[in-house]
Parts: sequence; structure tokens; C-alpha cells
Amino acid sequence: MDVPNTATVLLLGLPSGALCGVDLLSFTTSPRFHGIKNIPKGLHFVYASATTSHSVRHGLWINPDTSSTGPSETFIRKWDAGEEELVDEKDESEQLRWKANIGGLWHECLTPYRQSVGGAEAGVAAPAEEANKIWVPLVDCITPSLLGRITGGGWNDWTLSTSSAMKQDMEDIPGLTYGDTIRLEKELGFLPINLKQTWREGAIGRERTEAAKDRSWALGDIVANYCSWGEEKEIVGEMQFCFLMVMTLGNFSCLEQWKRVLSLVFTCQTAVKNREDLYVRILRVLRLQLQRCGDVEGGMFDFDDEGGTMLVHLLKGFRRGLEDEYGQEKSRVRDEYDLLEAYVKRGFGWELSDSFVRRGVLELEDGEKVEMELSELEGEDERGEYAPVIVDLGENGDAAIPSPSF
Repeated sequence: MDVPNTATVLLLGLPSGALCGVDLLSFTTSPRFHGIKNIPKGLHFVYASATTSHSVRHGLWINPDTSSTGPSETFIRKWDAGEEELVDEKDESEQLRWKANIGGLWHECLTPYRQSVGGAEAGVAAPAEEANKIWVPLVDCITPSLLGRITGGGWNDWTLSTSSAMKQDMEDIPGLTYGDTIRLEKELGFLPINLKQTWREGAIGRERTEAAKDRSWALGDIVANYCSWGEEKEIVGEMQFCFLMVMTLGNFSCLEQWKRVLSLVFTCQTAVKNREDLYVRILRVLRLQLQRCGDVEGGMFDFDDEGGTMLVHLLKGFRRGLEDEYGQEKSRVRDEYDLLEAYVKRGFGWELSDSFVRRGVLELEDGEKVEMELSELEGEDERGEYAPVIVDLGENGDAAIPSPSF
């Protein structure tokens, strides 16, 4: 039975045992599998791969028109075994034939939309609506214009794969050379975040130094010149897009852009007060994403080592910026940060506060007492070899550098 205000995606020609997924749920296809039904309104991501191993996956974003009271919208894609990708069915007679035959496929060949394995019986609308509540907070800032900019595709033709990449990341994709990527993929049009230059062209002296320490100018420049209609929430949308493409496709370039977005927004200070709505959204979305990072295959979000160190460093620095900017003043940003801090402490054991013992006396098993000092965070706290040093400048303003001894 057709559920009102939902859509159907026909995925034709997928081999039995292939990997298929919709939003956060992936599964192995059966011989009778022909697609997914009862997809709720809003943006959704459908993807497939010839095998369930870590092979190249190909996906498609769709935005069904569910506003009409007529028959539900049907998307028809077929699996190109040679290229191993989902392609549009361009033959109009074939499109009409499959649409006319949906009734015969409905009960046994189309799986209902859900976001957990224990889904409900086919044809019941409520489970799809409930499942959509899990997905929507992860995509609520992604827009068709953002998808068009990143993928270069037209309406409901926003496609990409595991090996799609931004040009600057193409040489770094594991297992692929630059030439291979150019032949196989179109370039992803991410926001051009350049963390090596976060000041305006022509800036010198103090202005340049301040812009390097507080990247608020760079954030404002990205919003004004590269986000659609100067809409700042597109920053959040890009962060959401990249995270989900890492989750579903294992896309390396999206992981790098996700890190760049976080590195930009969490090293801003004056922008926090000027863009409170943006930062409340970013902190809330990051908390939701961290709750889902355990679902990512292949350890791409490995927070036990480098990834965790990067995030802890960014969040600790951002906390200090909040204290400098707000002092003891209450704010929505601080409230949202506190929720994130409580979650990462509980979920990952991260300590974002600076209020912990750095030096103390440790009693050994034999009763001997020794004085200990933590040195791991000297770089963040500007202690030890990282402490500021006063340099005596000569009459010409040159620092006296001692000659090396051999």
C-alpha cells in the first residue's frame, strides 16, 4: 500500500549480496531486491557498492517532492556493473514500464524506509516518520544549493563516490594516484578554507598577527563570498555533509574538509558573540556527530589517537576563548559547550577543563614518595619548552641568535 507523502527509489540491476544503504542504515541485498519505498520528505542519501567489503561506493542525494496529494514520486536508478556506479535510467519507455509495475514489486521486492534493523511491517507510515527523526537533525542545515555547489549536479542528481575529492586532497587519497582520481571523479566544490592564510590580502603587521590568532575574519570572508546568499548556516551544512559522507562512503576528502571546518570555527574568538546562532548549531551538531562516530567503518573517526588529540586541542582552545570573551557571563554558546563537554568526558574520557592537578606527590608500592609533574599538555598551556621567551632585540631590531657550538 502506497503511503501518502513518501517517495520510492528503484535500484535496478544490483547483484545479490551487494551493499545498499539509505541514510544511516545499510544492508545486504537479496535476489528479489529492487529498491526502497516509503521514503519520507526531505533530503536523503542512497548508496550502493558491488560488495560489502571496503570497495568504492557510489551514492545519490535526493529531495523528494512530497507536497502533492497525487502518487508518490519515484526515482529510478540502475547499477552500471562496468563502472560500478548508480546511473540514471534515461530511456523514457523503461521509466514508464517500471513505474507502471511498482504495484507488482511493492510487497516483496521493495524494502520499507527505516533507520534500524528491527523495522516495522511494510506499509505502516509511523515507523518511517519516527526513523526520520533520527536522520533530520544530522542534515537540517544541508540545502539543495549546497549539494549543487559541492557535487556540481542538478536537482536530484547530486552524486559522488568514495573517491570523489577536492583538488587539494586528490594526491592524498589512500590507494589512489592523482591521475586515477582525475579520470574517475569530478572535483568536489567545498568551501575554500585555507588555514595557512586567515587574513585579508594586503594585511601587514598587527592586523595580520591578530587574524592568524583569531580567524574570525576568515570565517566572515567564507560566509560572505562563498556561502549561498551569505547564509552562515551553510558552514554547518558543509560540516554535516562531510561527516555523513565519511560515515556512508568512507570518503577521505570529506574527512579532511570536516577537520578544516572545525579548525576554522573553533579558532575564532570575536565571531562567537557576533554569530551566536552559528556556534550554537555547530556545537549541537558536533555532539550529535560524536554520538554516531562509533558507526563509522574502517576507523576513519579514530579518537583514541590523532583525531582525539586534534579535537581536544581545538575544544580546549575554544573554551579559553569563551572565557576571555564572556567572562562569567551566561550565554547560549556556553550552555551548548557545557553539554558537549559533559558528553565527551562521559563518552571518551576527555578532560577539556584546565582545572586539574599538574604536579603532585605519588606514593609507590614500596611506600616511597616521589614528586611527579604532567608534561603532556605543555604545548597547550605554554609551559616548559613551550613557554613564552623574552628576546632582547639589538639596536637595529634584530634578535641576537647565539651561534651553535659543535
